[in-house]
Amino acid sequence: MALFSKKDKYIRITPNRTQKKQAKPVVPDELFSKCPACKHTIYQKDLGSERICPHCNYTFRISAQERLDLTVEPNSFVEMFTGIETKDPLKFPDYRKKLAQIRQETGLDEAVITGTALIKGEKVALGIMDSNFIMASMGTVVGEKITRLFEFATLEGLPVVLFTASGGARMQEGIMSLMQMAKVSAAVKRHSMAGLFYLTILTDPTTGGVTASFAMEGDIILAEPQSLVGFAGRRVIENTVREDLPEDFQKAEFLLEHGFVDAIVRRRELPDMISRLVRLHGRNHR
Repeated sequence: MALFSKKDKYIRITPNRTQKKQAKPVVPDELFSKCPACKHTIYQKDLGSERICPHCNYTFRISAQERLDLTVEPNSFVEMFTGIETKDPLKFPDYRKKLAQIRQETGLDEAVITGTALIKGEKVALGIMDSNFIMASMGTVVGEKITRLFEFATLEGLPVVLFTASGGARMQEGIMSLMQMAKVSAAVKRHSMAGLFYLTILTDPTTGGVTASFAMEGDIILAEPQSLVGFAGRRVIENTVREDLPEDFQKAEFLLEHGFVDAIVRRRELPDMISRLVRLHGRNHR
């Protein structure tokens, strides 16, 4: 007698149903990052404190506090013009609620921090925009803080160093946000007429009304490698001009080639470059 019938050609082993499934290994959040430029997957520790892609030198977006830590001398930053709040001119639905939430998440009161600091021994009026705060959109408070920074610098005879990063004007404040372009530009002009130096550093991304105003009004304009800089988006421009645009036409390197940017400087080299330019363009040298 055969031990197995023909239909029992293969033996099926049924797993023990009481046995627990092996748990998946726990992978810490944000252990790896994907570079937006070269698309490589990068181990976070390989980015270092400066957050630079080891494959293509793309500079990742960083917070205003991280920017301070990398740029200014320890304990030299004195923040100014805090506590300013928008009047919410359009009474935009849930706008104030969103502002309160993002303030709690970022620890910032608005999309730009302003004050004075020492960079390699040079005292400057400093502004840093933070894209973590509603994409650093320019509302009435952002415009007011930057305007006050230029007015203070004009009175004190200080150079202004401004790190820009923005998605443009803040839609929740309508025309009032667009008016900040003219207000800040007027303060920049008064600062310039006083014979003082204004340096802008374009970081990823710098777009919209910020690009159309104070970001491109510096005496010297620097940019971080592969930063996105432009006014309108690619699709809008292509639909307007009815032409295909170069793949990199809004990258810092393309702008440098066409004369819109004076130099592209790596993040680790910025403090030395800033202090050197401030010394060369001090008031006594104008």
